[in-house]
Amino acid sequence: MKENFARALAAVLKSEGGFSNNPKDPGGATNKGVTQAVYDDWRARHGLDKQSVRKLADNELQAIYRHDYWDRVRGDDLPAGVDYATFDFAVNSGVSRAARFLQAAAGVAQDGAIGPATLAAVRSEPAFIISALVDKREAFLRSLPTFATFGDGWMARCDEVRTMALEMAG
Repeated sequence: MKENFARALAAVLKSEGGFSNNPKDPGGATNKGVTQAVYDDWRARHGLDKQSVRKLADNELQAIYRHDYWDRVRGDDLPAGVDYATFDFAVNSGVSRAARFLQAAAGVAQDGAIGPATLAAVRSEPAFIISALVDKREAFLRSLPTFATFGDGWMARCDEVRTMALEMAG
């Protein structure tokens, strides 16, 4: 739902924290959930020179999250709660993966592009879709080689996402 972007972004930012550059994190240097590679791409698309992700401005942060994640998972078109669960997954594990897992949860073709069939399927039972999506996300995260390092945090984040998304769904 259109009014959920600000609330969903605030929750994502709470989970993402500030700057980090953990050598065990394949994303590398990251600030507020935005990797250096994503930041470089965004700045290049806007005709701006590269700079450290540490210098990420609030207006850039909001624009990146809106365009590169929320809009790409069609957050404004998803039911309340499903929008946040899908958005958070996209930020953490990629837009295409989040879309495919949402489609799997909804029982539609998994092409990684949220379109009319996916939107229709997720509207019928948002609470079921949220739980199925988070379950699939947890299984995926458990399969990653970095789970031993980051798994506790990922599982806590999934619990928080499930709780808030179900609350949003009503």
